Amino acid sequence: MDTKRRRRDPVGGRERIRVSFDKWWLLPFCILTASALTALSIIVFRPSFIDHSDTAAFQQTGSNTAMNCSAPWAFGFFGNVFGNDYSCYQKRYQDLVYNSGVEAAFADLKDEGAKEPFVKFNCHQLTHVIGRAAANLYGDDVASTYSRGDDFCGSGYYHGAMETIVANVGADNILDAADGICADLREQQNRSLNHRNCAHGVGHGFMGLYQNELFESLEACDPLSEKWEREHCSGGVFMQNIMDDDNPSNPSKYLKADRPFYPCAEVKTEYKPQCYTRHAGYALKVQGNDYAEAFDLCGKVEDSFRSRCYVGLGNKAADQSSTSNDTTDGAQAEYIRERCMQGQDTEALFMCFGGAVRNLIFLYDSDVQAKALCKSLTRADWRAGCHQVREQYMAERRRT
Repeated sequence: MDTKRRRRDPVGGRERIRVSFDKWWLLPFCILTASALTALSIIVFRPSFIDHSDTAAFQQTGSNTAMNCSAPWAFGFFGNVFGNDYSCYQKRYQDLVYNSGVEAAFADLKDEGAKEPFVKFNCHQLTHVIGRAAANLYGDDVASTYSRGDDFCGSGYYHGAMETIVANVGADNILDAADGICADLREQQNRSLNHRNCAHGVGHGFMGLYQNELFESLEACDPLSEKWEREHCSGGVFMQNIMDDDNPSNPSKYLKADRPFYPCAEVKTEYKPQCYTRHAGYALKVQGNDYAEAFDLCGKVEDSFRSRCYVGLGNKAADQSSTSNDTTDGAQAEYIRERCMQGQDTEALFMCFGGAVRNLIFLYDSDVQAKALCKSLTRADWRAGCHQVREQYMAERRRT
């Protein structure tokens, strides 16, 4: 390993955050989304891990015909691929980008998602695929690749693009180059959605570069000059780590079902907020999607970070509502409300609703669903706080 690599002991410590009742809604939540993992009614090859093979050199196929991935046994006797195979859809969208362009790939994804439940459930990961292919096609210029992007399905396109860009820099040079990757966005669109997606995507990229070594990947976030970027970079690291729980070829070494918030207590204090936010979803998973149990576990984490854990549960409730059988605004609001109301105290309830509001906006690139959630709340002060979070987050997105 390059002598520039440096090891750091995981840093513990506690950071006390004192927030008054009426300020809970204004905590700077940094909510990003992952594909929902609760579609128990469909048996599929679960694509909750990322295959980075598409960051290698590509070849155009010369065909504008999209692969048929929805029909069972689509390719004949010697090339059979069972329908709803993630690898088939991955190749489908790589080929569409290379042969027809990013816009065509997104048009097809939106159409397929409306017809195929598998695509709907795994939409975010498939936008990662489109982003990785686009960065291969258009090179490592972030602005050029981003200009062709789409916020559809939680902005996964931008995260995937950063995975390719980081991979192309390589492990030998990444520590020196890391702070420059998002520099243009930092200068021109500071703390915008594009800027955040860049920093978050870099974290995903580090996990690919370092073969899911979480602490090495967090160390790679350290050279970023802005604390805000470092935190969002860590969010990408933790999100990738949790997704790799189901990676059969390289499962995460940093997830423990009997300690669902490991390694949050052992990482640097500045990375703990993202760790607890992300690991709330993992805690929910190991509790069999029992929100009451997950809220109870969040209540036992480090005092300063309980609120971020509750935010993570709101994030998951929004994720799951977006992939439920009934995605009308009213049904989604009811789904989220029922789950957040399982919080044991006012802080837990408010943080859950706040996380859900922001994640709904992030998922849909619109505040229509968030407005419906706020309207559904039974108390006037809850509705007011909900709308305050919605307005604040919409203002942040308008800076993009």
